Amino acid sequence: MTQEYQFQISVQTQYIDEQSEPENERYVFAYTIQITNTGSHGATLNARHWVITDANGEVTEVKGQGVVGEQPYIAPGKSYEYSSGAVLNTPIGTMQGSYQMATDSGTAFDTPIPVFSLAAPGALH
Repeated sequence: MTQEYQFQISVQTQYIDEQSEPENERYVFAYTIQITNTGSHGATLNARHWVITDANGEVTEVKGQGVVGEQPYIAPGKSYEYSSGAVLNTPIGTMQGSYQMATDSGTAFDTPIPVFSLAAPGALH
């Protein structure tokens, strides 16, 4: 994709202790993603594709329309932020993926979501 369509993805993660049950191999994480349009044209986020990998190498793929029930239009210089969550069987894992976007004229393109870590406190030494 040309410089016209550029999106920066930033992620913050948090372990949710009160919803996690380590004794049952249930580790709950929240993440907040900010998508910033650094290009010169707007685009609509139509769908998402996640690849979630736990410490055992188990891979879960999640695909769906939009994010948190929305298909936001992100104008040049603007940002869109949302929060969601993931549940893993291990205290450590990673997420990565892509957003399927569309230009004003309907041309589809993918914006990659760089890999980020999910880790319960004390899980990494």
